[in-house]
Amino acid sequence: MLPAERDFYLAQSVHSDPGSAEKLAGLPQGPDELALLVRHLLIHREETGRFGCALPESRYRSEAETRYVDDILDIVLRLDDAPLTAPRRPLDRFAGTCRDFALLHCALLRHSGTPARIRCGYATYFAEGFHDDHWLTEYWHPERGWILSDPQLVPDVRIESPYELDFDPLDVPRDRFLVAGEGWRRCRSGEADPKTFGVSVLGLMGLWMVRANVVRDLAALNRAEVLPWDSWGVGDAGRDGEKGTDEAGLALLDEAARATVHADFDEVRALYRDTPSLRVPETVTSYQSYDGECEIRLRGDPQDGES
Repeated sequence: MLPAERDFYLAQSVHSDPGSAEKLAGLPQGPDELALLVRHLLIHREETGRFGCALPESRYRSEAETRYVDDILDIVLRLDDAPLTAPRRPLDRFAGTCRDFALLHCALLRHSGTPARIRCGYATYFAEGFHDDHWLTEYWHPERGWILSDPQLVPDVRIESPYELDFDPLDVPRDRFLVAGEGWRRCRSGEADPKTFGVSVLGLMGLWMVRANVVRDLAALNRAEVLPWDSWGVGDAGRDGEKGTDEAGLALLDEAARATVHADFDEVRALYRDTPSLRVPETVTSYQSYDGECEIRLRGDPQDGES
């Protein structure tokens, strides 16, 4: 890894910045230990049944709309003001999505001196024969290169219905998680059926969902870690895929997919900087699950990859 790439993925983004260093005192340093810590601070809003509990409706609807790690940690500490290393009951954890697990893990890795980023793509290990929309952490190992980690699936002693995996969630095989660009390539070439890509529990699927994730993954590689339902530019297919794209748009998505699969640092930085319809704008369209479509103005400078 060249110094410029290392420095880029060591630096916090506006989304991953944890805020005051005081609340991070005494945290572990290793990627696996940090993933376990994240598992004990967060719960996916759709997995509470696995823990034998249920969220209040207000929390179920609102917490996953939290965009920034400093705000996530503030909620964690408001629920339980013990140090972040202290054990927490499931309902005393932040209730978010896979993106929040990946982003918090990424933030703590950067804080501890490990280059990290998040990846948007599709997991094959939730529903047989289906590629479920999922986000992971990717961190740099000095001997092995980039490693995929799924902190949401780290075993938890409090879970009553554990996930059944045939691999280590802290070292996810590349054939069990496809980055969005690889999913796009397979769908476009006919190797895969677009109807097997989406969110199985919600019955949402199709090439339009992969299209949006290609653009989000390019943004994430540029440290613009938006919410899973944020859309803009060529990636905005509308709430149910009603917005199409022309041949030029498809060609641009093909280029973005190829670039993100290879993830060459200079290429993904240049493509993001130089292509307005791929770059995160100051205001994105957010297709929120419960509050409907709205326009959200982001913090920071998205043109610099730091929105």
